[in-house]
Amino acid sequence: MAKSAKKVVKKASKKAPAKAAKKAAPKKAAPKKKAAKKANVGLLKQVTPSATLAEVVGAKPLPRTEIIKKIWEHIKKNNLQDAKNRRMINADAKLKDLFGGKKQVSMFDLAKLVSNHVK
Repeated sequence: MAKSAKKVVKKASKKAPAKAAKKAAPKKAAPKKKAAKKANVGLLKQVTPSATLAEVVGAKPLPRTEIIKKIWEHIKKNNLQDAKNRRMINADAKLKDLFGGKKQVSMFDLAKLVSNHVK
């Protein structure tokens, strides 16, 4: 028994110095200066709507963001969001052609549908 007790003591003494040793703190890097945000030129570029899209947003060239905003204004003005599932948009006479003949589309498909109707 005395031998096994010595082994336990030796093992414990080997572990203790490893815990006591501290690592050197890493040097902190100099803080980087924040670059000014660059606008996404693709979204701000003015595009010309097709005749179908022009019925809803107008015929003059607009950025894609403004086109989506105007479509949402039309949707809210005419209460076209589905009552049960608010993510779905019901088509009226103007939007049915824009939606490719579908009666209802998801709001997440709206940007893809608009991209088919701009130049």
